[in-house]
Amino acid sequence: MQRTTVKLPDDLDARLRHEAERRGITVSDLTREAIETLLSAPQGKRRFLAAGAGASGRSDISERIEEILASEVGSSH
Repeated sequence: MQRTTVKLPDDLDARLRHEAERRGITVSDLTREAIETLLSAPQGKRRFLAAGAGASGRSDISERIEEILASEVGSSH
């Protein structure tokens, strides 16, 4: 196995360490997993982790957006 040094901004390093701790794995394991995931994705088909995060399962949201927003704003007062 090769050793590679990577320079990270402080905030990214902190996020990396936090996620590794949250998962109970080493920073090296998480880094290898992230690199493998990135390099295994077919070009042009990279997975966006946040895509679909707000998916409601409903198909009429765009048609009802004004109604939905009005009801949400009305319920917050």
